[in-house]
Amino acid sequence: MIPRPRINPISGAEQVPGNEAGGVRVALDKVRRAFGELVVVADFSLSITTGEFLAILGPSGCGKSTLLRLVAGLTAPDSGHIGITPDDTRFHTAFVFQDAHLLPWRTVLENVALPLELMGIGVTERLGRASAALDEVGLREAESRYPAQLSGGMRMRVSLARALVTRPRLLLLDEPFAALDEITRFRLDARLRELWLERGMTVIFVTHSITEAAFLANRAVVLTRKGCGIKLDRRLELPQVRDNEMRAMPEFASEMQGLLAAMEEED
Repeated sequence: MIPRPRINPISGAEQVPGNEAGGVRVALDKVRRAFGELVVVADFSLSITTGEFLAILGPSGCGKSTLLRLVAGLTAPDSGHIGITPDDTRFHTAFVFQDAHLLPWRTVLENVALPLELMGIGVTERLGRASAALDEVGLREAESRYPAQLSGGMRMRVSLARALVTRPRLLLLDEPFAALDEITRFRLDARLRELWLERGMTVIFVTHSITEAAFLANRAVVLTRKGCGIKLDRRLELPQVRDNEMRAMPEFASEMQGLLAAMEEED
């Protein structure tokens, strides 16, 4: 979990009804990032509204993960500007990676409490908040276990709880469920969607899965193979409250077809 550095604010973004309290606005303006001669992100601009759940899709190597790291402040753009509103020291970003990255010598509870420990929060409060975060992802009974005693799905739930424990206003996820079996993935997708509705945070979710993007997001962006160009920027016309039965609805199939057509389209 990374405290977001202070940056220049942006304004004027539309808000998502019902989610204003917990999230932030994010704006990328002509952002460029290159690694030597390889330009991964070229003059990329995108505005993400307060409390929005945005899915970013695209082929491997198109720059999805680099975009996420730029927004998180883990890497700096070569040029352009990334703005967050509100811009204050109480705002935190949380990042969930593809691997859970749990410390094997610490219990589940201690792993989840680690960000609060690094922030200097007292032991009683941090363990209480860590226990509550584990309860949110259905893992309170596993508090005393160690990472080696957990399944892959359980480790990812611990990673998600560790991200949520700081009460972030911006949650960034880089294909966190990609290595899981489909049933586990469906369950975690449903719980993540519920947590977003409860907390109202802004979420940016990178995925290769069209099904996952359509289920989770209110808006989906499909990127080109090179330079992070935008082939499709689509508002998904699906219910706010979603369950697995929705996956069989014609409306869900229609949204998936729209995303698939953009993914298959030549750059």
